[in-house]
Amino acid sequence: MPDMLRQGLAWLAQQRTRHMTSPVQYQRTGQTPITVQATFGRTEYDITDGAGASLQTHVVDFLILASDLVALHPPQRGDVILAPGSGGDHQYEVLDLPGDGCWRWSDPYHTTLRIHTKDVGPL
Repeated sequence: MPDMLRQGLAWLAQQRTRHMTSPVQYQRTGQTPITVQATFGRTEYDITDGAGASLQTHVVDFLILASDLVALHPPQRGDVILAPGSGGDHQYEVLDLPGDGCWRWSDPYHTTLRIHTKDVGPL
């Protein structure tokens, strides 16, 4: 019997990639950038400073099919994503999120990566 959940999630990932993505350039230092389709996302998290004060903030995430990043897997801190923005192209730097690392799987079947970044400004 086929795994209906796996098939359904694969279909949803295809639909997201087909209808809810923009082309972005993914680049690792010293390597040629590659163009992949990505969906913008957001992850909220809390930071506690040395005095015990808690600050809520967020990072910009990019959801990218793992099969599109085979040559650059796993994502690494310092990698750069160049993406279209409302005021022109922006540069995003991959960063380590406390307790989560640079990325995590976005689904139980490891088809989509959720890559954590910070917006470092327009190009």
